[in-house]
Amino acid sequence: GIHYVGQMQEGSLMRFLVDQLTDGQLEWAPLPATYDAVVLGDPQGAGKTFHIHSGEREYFQRLKEQFPGEAAAIDEFRRLVKSAGRGVVLLGILKMLPRFLAGLLIRSRLLPRLCSFSQLASRSLKEVVDGLTPNPELRAVLSYIFPTYGVLPSKASFSMHSILVNHFLHGAWYPKGGAGEIAFHTIPVIRKAGGNVFGKAPVQRILLDAQGRAYGELRPGTGCSPKWGSFRQHLILPPSLDTPGVSVKKGQDSVDIFAPVIISDAGIFNTYERLLPAAARALPEIQAQLSMVTHSEGGFTVFVGLSGSREELGLEPTNYFMFPGNDLDGMMQRYLASSREEAANNIPLLFVTSPSSKDPTWEMRHPGKSTLAIVTFARYEWFEEWKDKQVHKRGDDYEDLKKTFVDAIMQTVLKLYPRIEGRIEYLSGGTPLTNQHYIASPHGEFYGVDHGIPRMQAEAIATVRAETAVPNLYLTGQDLCVEGFMGALQGAMICASTVLKRNLYVDVAWLKMSLQATSSKK
Repeated sequence: GIHYVGQMQEGSLMRFLVDQLTDGQLEWAPLPATYDAVVLGDPQGAGKTFHIHSGEREYFQRLKEQFPGEAAAIDEFRRLVKSAGRGVVLLGILKMLPRFLAGLLIRSRLLPRLCSFSQLASRSLKEVVDGLTPNPELRAVLSYIFPTYGVLPSKASFSMHSILVNHFLHGAWYPKGGAGEIAFHTIPVIRKAGGNVFGKAPVQRILLDAQGRAYGELRPGTGCSPKWGSFRQHLILPPSLDTPGVSVKKGQDSVDIFAPVIISDAGIFNTYERLLPAAARALPEIQAQLSMVTHSEGGFTVFVGLSGSREELGLEPTNYFMFPGNDLDGMMQRYLASSREEAANNIPLLFVTSPSSKDPTWEMRHPGKSTLAIVTFARYEWFEEWKDKQVHKRGDDYEDLKKTFVDAIMQTVLKLYPRIEGRIEYLSGGTPLTNQHYIASPHGEFYGVDHGIPRMQAEAIATVRAETAVPNLYLTGQDLCVEGFMGALQGAMICASTVLKRNLYVDVAWLKMSLQATSSKK
């Protein structure tokens, strides 16, 4: 789900874009000015809590107040973050330029000289922050948000980190009614434009036509529900280089849907390794893309249902990043290197959030109830033994291992929110296998392709682009750009621009200016 989103302030280009996609029906609730808090150590013992404040000036000023004597380090951090942020447009440029032009630009070696984003992309977050200050607590606080893109500080690109810091500088927002409201208000816009959306219809495979055209027709008839229309059965010819459609599961049957363009948001690994035939997967261009990406770390989530309102339980809309110490990278490395039996005793971070507290409509819809979600990392390999077992039927050993994580996590959460003790009505843990089953993450990862230093290099950015080696097949979403709601939205803009052969960023900016001009005349 979505925990919070930045850049949704009134008047921003991204807010305008989301308003267009949802016909202005999606409402956003702002989080408090202190939208994140960083806990280093035991919250009931000698631990310290540091607060992250919204506002382009306030963000850094509040850090200076919490770290007196560190103004120079914080100012330099600000300069580097802003400098990298100004160059983030490079992500889109390299993906939208013709391949040969992007290649020329990269081979010229001018990018690091002309663009701070490219220059800082090769430096790790840990390297940059360690060079700013010897203060271990400030180092931790400057690095705290790395779990939101899933890469250890020693492996994270500082440019990637800067994207997240800049993203939340003006504050954080949550969709009123929950993340499901995004799809709820987008679907009518799609249908109004002549499209449609099907639920419970997983794509089984991408169909390839040997002649480079759709091998079949859509016609009225019988045999499928009216919602779907009716599809004639077709032979699937040996794969070549063109894609006419997808095979979708409907109940126990498969339905072939044909279209002139196929756009995949399934992720690069699912699209290439699971949905495409082997012959297409072996194409050199596709193998080149796959060679530049790796799976990100798996994740573990605890879902908590509570009896009591936000006020009764002392819950906050602020997100808490909880670390047992200030050596964030060292703790993460030791944890990920541990055995599955030891792992639960060494959990290095928890992201603790209360979705119900962030949604102003929650109390009206669910009076006297509250929720928590707690997120951490977990290696897929710790649970891989049970990957072929049916969900909910993986056996006692799996459930026992899962319970050790849930119990360890809840011990820490109870220190943060002690009033929830005795008020828990629902408690469930989700492992990497849970992610694999419900959201089709190949290795149970939260964020698709790994966001480490290699992904932020100019060559990788230019190589993983919307168009693929299979004509009429395009990639979109967070694997095309970067993780998260806003990253997936940028992936969609880049993909749509590629398909339509026009720069939609220019179109959106022009539309925004035109509507503002019209409004000012009234």
